[in-house]
Parts: sequence; structure tokens; C-alpha cells
Amino acid sequence: MCFNVWLAKCLVMNGKPEEAWDVYLKKETASESFELLQLIANDCYRMGHFLFAARAFNVLESVDPADGDFFEGKRGACVGVFQQIIAAKQRQRSFQSTKHEDHIIEILSLLRGSQSNKTQAQRIVDTIRKGANDIGLYLHNQ
Repeated sequence: MCFNVWLAKCLVMNGKPEEAWDVYLKKETASESFELLQLIANDCYRMGHFLFAARAFNVLESVDPADGDFFEGKRGACVGVFQQIIAAKQRQRSFQSTKHEDHIIEILSLLRGSQSNKTQAQRIVDTIRKGANDIGLYLHNQ
């Protein structure tokens, strides 16, 4: 167990959050998966890998919906994903909207699936949808 936790931490800190997520997906025990999820969620958030942080916080929230910290982490990570998309749009002339649209669709889905704070999650969904339309990302039926 200790090896996988340290491996995931090293991967996140070295800019490879997708590989850390793969370590979680190959988990062996429930206790190991919870520890890995907490590490991935917090370290990805700290390092600005917000999409993977949002995924991890989403799973943590589904395991323990009473712990409001998991929703707060997911909320912040989802907003972080959107902020990064806006920043990328402002920096690049050739903006690849398909990848960004997929990320927005994913975070909207994560927020809609929130076990707690449904009203707050819906407000964030509405704001992100409006912001996406404002920057030229059209989310059909999202």
C-alpha cells in the first residue's frame, strides 16, 4: 500500500496526474483506494491538475456525502478547470474547443451528480454553461 501512495504522489508532483489516476484504478483494497483518492484529490488540487482533483473529490463525495469538504474540493476543482479553459482561450489563437468542451461536459456532469449542496452545484453549472457560451464553446444539451 505504501508504495502505491508514494508512486501516486510522485506522479502527481511530476505533472503526470493521469498516471496517478491509473494507479488508483488498479487499487487492491478499499482502504488503499480511499487513501489514494485523498492524496490524488489534494495533491492534484495543489498542483493545479483540477480535472483529476475533481474526479477524485467526486468519488470521495460519493463514498461520504456527509463530509462537506469533499463537495467543497470538487466545487473548487471544477471551477479551476473552467478557469484554466478560459485562460487557454485567452492565450491561444488556435483554440482546440473539442477537448475543452469535453472537459466542461465532464465537470458539469460531476457537479450535477453532487449528493449534497444541489442548489449550489446547479448555480455553478448554470454559471459555467453561460461562461462557456460566452467564450464560444457550445455545449449541446448540457
